[in-house]
Amino acid sequence: MKFIADLHIHSKFSIATAKNLDLENLYIAAQLKGITVLGTGDFTHPGWFREIKEKLVPAEPGLFKLKEDIAKMCDKKIPVLCRSKVRFILSCEISSIYKKGGKVRKNHNLIFMPDLKKAESFNKKLDKKGNIKSDGRPILGLDAKNLLEIMLDISNKGFFIPAHIWTPWFSVMGSKSGFDSIEECFEDLAPHIFAVETGLSSDPPMNWKISELNSLTLISNSDAHSPMKIGREANLFNTGLSYHDIRSAIKKGDKKHFLGTFEFFPQEGKYYFDGHRKCNIRYTPEETKKNKGMCPVCEKPLTLGVLHRVEELADQPEKKISVQKHPFHSIIPLTGILSELLKVGENSKRVKHQYNSLLEKFGSELKILHETKYEDLEKSNIPFLSDAIKRMRTSQINIIPGYDGEFGKIKIF
Repeated sequence: MKFIADLHIHSKFSIATAKNLDLENLYIAAQLKGITVLGTGDFTHPGWFREIKEKLVPAEPGLFKLKEDIAKMCDKKIPVLCRSKVRFILSCEISSIYKKGGKVRKNHNLIFMPDLKKAESFNKKLDKKGNIKSDGRPILGLDAKNLLEIMLDISNKGFFIPAHIWTPWFSVMGSKSGFDSIEECFEDLAPHIFAVETGLSSDPPMNWKISELNSLTLISNSDAHSPMKIGREANLFNTGLSYHDIRSAIKKGDKKHFLGTFEFFPQEGKYYFDGHRKCNIRYTPEETKKNKGMCPVCEKPLTLGVLHRVEELADQPEKKISVQKHPFHSIIPLTGILSELLKVGENSKRVKHQYNSLLEKFGSELKILHETKYEDLEKSNIPFLSDAIKRMRTSQINIIPGYDGEFGKIKIF
């Protein structure tokens, strides 16, 4: 079956997340967005793991669903055309900060487990290594290679994916504290890495320039810190609905089963260009090189963005790439499109009203963004909506790129 999965999210127990980021609101948001499989996120946190065990029950092999009585209460808030099954897969993100090769390394990694028993064993092992109680995304002084080793010891059915691999501060290939290759980080265990997460500030064509990544599947996820941010990036599958089938589709990268990704326009990501936000300096990699990597205002080193880092490590031009590439679809959140058309903020009552009206009329958000015909969108009573979505689908948009932690700004017209 064809379905959409967002495998990297967080819970209300992670720092800087929404208070309503619970399983009920994730279940509701998944249907509004059009997502079938959602990572639980944060299963290492004792409070969240308790909620997972209390509110979820086993569904298809390795997947979980909301208890029936809770789901029935939530379904009342879902437009009829959006109602569909939602499944959860056990996932977490670990922040590793450690010294290696004479440098301080900071990287984030995603871990998936096939059942509650294995997840609990993993939690007990990590609890001996550091504090997993204070943050849904725990910070551990643990080499990423050793973290992978722990996961493999507990379950050879688990899988490990380096998260948002290009962000400057906390990623395996980041400019500030990363490595120059996957192999440099994971050494002899590198063959156990079969996928990487592109992150909001990069898209597949940028990653295709790195030969080492050609053999890995590129996945995309929202890294959501609030319910309605899920699905801003996601993965498309055509496979059985089970943990094993999802893992297998990602590992093999078979285009028949892993159908590609929904992507942020990378320029909209928080770390696309170089710069200093406090100094209001936003540079292209060329401008950074002219200034020898220094900020002209404070005279300190600039934060080098994802584009700069990719160009630094690129070892093959795109036209020479012979690998079978997965398709990808760049999208803009529907609330962002409505905000521009209605000339009000994304969180305004007008945007929320029109958003709900569209979902009642056409179905889920990702269906509207990706599938709904232009002639149908013209019947929405929202002027230029069809034109806006056509421009998004054909990448005819204008973007002021993000930099140094500030999101880019998109203008469709």
